[in-house]
Amino acid sequence: MFTDRDLKSKLSSIDGRGYKAYKSIAGMYRFPHFQLFIDHVQSDPFAPPSRIRVRVPQDMAGFPGHLFKNYHRRAALQDYLTRQFARSISVISQGKTGSGKSGIISIDRCGQEILERTAMVVNDRFVEARLAIGLPARGRTIMAKEAISIFFDQMSEIVSRSLYYKNLHQKQLQRHIELVEDQAYLQSKLLEQGLVAFVANGSILPRESGVSDKPLTGKNVIPFRAPKSLEVTFELPNNGRVTGMGIPKGVTLIVGGGYHGKSTLLRAIERGVYHHIPGDGREFVVTVPDAVKIRAEDGRSVQGVNISGFINNLPFQQDTEKFSTENASGSTSQAANIVEALEVGTSLLLLDEDTSATNFMIRDGRMQKLVSKEQEPITPFIDRVRELYDKYAVSSILVVGGSGDYFTVADCVIKMENYTVKDVTKEAKEIAAQSMDTRRREVSNEFSITRRIFNPAGFKLNNRDKVKARGLYQIQYGRKDINLHYVEQLVDDSQTNAIAEIIRYAAKHYFNGKLTLAEVVDSVLNDIKQFGLDVISPFKGQHPGNLALPRKHEICSAINRMRGVETL
Repeated sequence: MFTDRDLKSKLSSIDGRGYKAYKSIAGMYRFPHFQLFIDHVQSDPFAPPSRIRVRVPQDMAGFPGHLFKNYHRRAALQDYLTRQFARSISVISQGKTGSGKSGIISIDRCGQEILERTAMVVNDRFVEARLAIGLPARGRTIMAKEAISIFFDQMSEIVSRSLYYKNLHQKQLQRHIELVEDQAYLQSKLLEQGLVAFVANGSILPRESGVSDKPLTGKNVIPFRAPKSLEVTFELPNNGRVTGMGIPKGVTLIVGGGYHGKSTLLRAIERGVYHHIPGDGREFVVTVPDAVKIRAEDGRSVQGVNISGFINNLPFQQDTEKFSTENASGSTSQAANIVEALEVGTSLLLLDEDTSATNFMIRDGRMQKLVSKEQEPITPFIDRVRELYDKYAVSSILVVGGSGDYFTVADCVIKMENYTVKDVTKEAKEIAAQSMDTRRREVSNEFSITRRIFNPAGFKLNNRDKVKARGLYQIQYGRKDINLHYVEQLVDDSQTNAIAEIIRYAAKHYFNGKLTLAEVVDSVLNDIKQFGLDVISPFKGQHPGNLALPRKHEICSAINRMRGVETL
């Protein structure tokens, strides 16, 4: 290992030279209060920034072991330190100083959710931040003085402010960790209490805007309050009692007029699969971790999915037990999305009629009289939703504003009125009993779930093929583009980065023509659990600082949307 003096000497010796001379500084350096690893040096100032690690030995960092004694505490601590490191960069860094990305220091950006990330590592031996630095240049000429300032002045101060326990707001850090531990505990208790979701009293559900996930503020914001009939209380390990609305297993409807908060409540529930930061407003909005949001998705690719439980007897004898298309309709895409979720494993489906295909959700009595079942290939969701719960223990929460026929299949009906919540189950059941029901249940076959095996040939890459995420909703996998715009529980660009690498990793290790899709993804996730998220990175021996752990549902959603792959 080199010393900090060696790095300063190297930088001084290449001042004013061509940019490629920066390659000579790659390596490990010992500074007085931390170790610096320059893992990868960018090829020019306009290329992706250089990959750097800074490591503080634990005997200097001083983080007590109880702060990272289990998985949830460690993830929360690493999340807090990543945010603190980013704040310190914003205060200390002088920003861009030269051409391209020169002078820019960055670490993975955290949103409202707390995710396992590769940006920060905490263990018994050290604390390590993985970051990117744009090595300074004017044109393509090295600016050594500016580089020295980054490594010796700015980096020392950033590390001091963010990676030393004694210099942090320790009570704030403790609260951050204890909140995540409480959220995880609450999530683990839902099913044994007969619940699939919980929304705490006082939660702030509306978001700031359509492009901001921060909580809405102002005098018109109405904190959530549970109806007494659905109120439940939990005793948390750290924050005492929390009371709120428990949504029971079974079929739950969220009804109400337009703009009264139905979709806002459902969106909060769908994000409840993740833990949230203090001040988010949804700290104790918690959902079973395998909940899946379902919607129609016109135009998506579908490969070998058994949608016959929803769609059968298509014209021209098209096979729906192994249905494939490059351009799914609204109803076939929604059917495929549900069956794919069941194939992976879920205990809760979330649907909003605003983003559903109308003919998939229901066919009323009048339409049944005009168009007979023999002429209609779709078995609507209303005729399967109880079977999914009774036979497969899969609950559903549906936003319904236009069809009271769902009252007959519901266990619980929640009404949103001016963002306040009422339990109207009794009234809905009375209306269903008193009103003439001209609709007939339309089920002509058994519902079944098929586990698919993908042909490994579809995942092979050539040496020159790239695997790259492009923002939150797009992945380039070789010559294939994967569109994830309608995968609504994907929340972070770094999750998409990880999904891209997981597919590459699975192609190399587990897509073998024998394992089902769920088995392939479970195998990868088991490797991650055993060896850490770094295991999927192509940068062996270097840091992958921009990966965040996705759920298996979003991983499978990406694979299911790959064009040009086939099932066996």
